[in-house]
Amino acid sequence: MDSPNPPEKTSLRPATQADASTIRQIIHEAGINPMALDWHRFTLATDPAGRVIGCGQVKPHRDGTFELASIAVVPEWRGKGIARQIIEHLIEQHPGKLYLTCQSPLGPLYEKFGFQAVQPGEMTPYFKRLSRIVRLVTKLFHMHESMLVMRRN
Repeated sequence: MDSPNPPEKTSLRPATQADASTIRQIIHEAGINPMALDWHRFTLATDPAGRVIGCGQVKPHRDGTFELASIAVVPEWRGKGIARQIIEHLIEQHPGKLYLTCQSPLGPLYEKFGFQAVQPGEMTPYFKRLSRIVRLVTKLFHMHESMLVMRRN
């Protein structure tokens, strides 16, 4: 993968209860799905001063699948390899099968981590339902980008 290495002084750590509002704020500002933001599952990236600059989680679903989710980096730290650091750490912590959902233009980014698009017939019931809902919303609001469901084996 060709993206730059994160700055040397950044680090990763598990979230604490005190980080819950910061996580919600970062997710809100990134404009991504704010559902199921349980701080217990989050890994945080911090700058040299200890400020949270990014986050990500792996969330479990009732059917036993796991989803890489809530990957977000604060604007001033984007493009510096922080998301990559978080993703690689979460994959290392969850070496089995992982799913994710993303806007279709982000597919090539996640392919670099071994994720491949999943066809509707291969989706678990959760992702089939989610995919139908997103298609409906996309159609109703005349949105141009679609959602991809991806899996890493």
